[in-house]
Amino acid sequence: MKFKAIQAAMMLVLFFISSCAVTAQNQKKDKEGFVKLFDGKTLKGWEGDPTYWRIEDGNLVGEITPSTLLKTNSFIVWQGGQPADFELKVDCRITAAGNSGINYRSERLPDVPYALRGYQADIDGRNRYTGQNYEERGRTTLAYRGQKVVVNSADAPGPLQASIKSNAWTKTDVTSTLGAAEELQSKIKSEDWNEIHLVVKGNRLQHYVNGVLMSDVTDNDAANRKMSGMLGVQVHVGPPMKVEYRNMRLKQL
Repeated sequence: MKFKAIQAAMMLVLFFISSCAVTAQNQKKDKEGFVKLFDGKTLKGWEGDPTYWRIEDGNLVGEITPSTLLKTNSFIVWQGGQPADFELKVDCRITAAGNSGINYRSERLPDVPYALRGYQADIDGRNRYTGQNYEERGRTTLAYRGQKVVVNSADAPGPLQASIKSNAWTKTDVTSTLGAAEELQSKIKSEDWNEIHLVVKGNRLQHYVNGVLMSDVTDNDAANRKMSGMLGVQVHVGPPMKVEYRNMRLKQL
């Protein structure tokens, strides 16, 4: 009887702990089901080169200075999982000379520190590329801003470079336009906060900026696409720059 009483008590404790964990997890979600990805105080839960990444005024900051110029693009990577289908919302501000991006469904490169290969929501200070879909270290540009695109497989197995021209994947069909280039660019604020919203479900990848759809990709290239992977943000090779991210939230679909 004593053993059964102890066993029952242990089960009750385990149930209580489990219930508390579920409750705590639910409390982290906002009313739309999004969970914050950083605490605004530390880099806990992220891995990157501290030379370039820090928390400042509650924001995740990536900065290149004249004394820390890069030879390869460098990422800070979220350690909380490898999302498959999800929505991501984040505010971003970048200096005029800056070049950054949000990588998703990505993988590490074992021979290059802090590098990722995979889909990227492009961001740059002059807003030439912001919102487009670029595959870092892969098939390069999949959709320019303003394009709705179907991505197709290469005609034959072989190196990716054979199907890339002018830094863009050539095996695509542009099925429609999302708006005039100048009109879409006018929706993006320079050197100010813009909201980036990614909707990634199945093989469809949509990039929104300030509520406006900027690129829409359906990736039918089964040999090269990724259906899940790492999430990270980038500082790009180039001149001194600063990029800031705040209010980063993720909702798994």
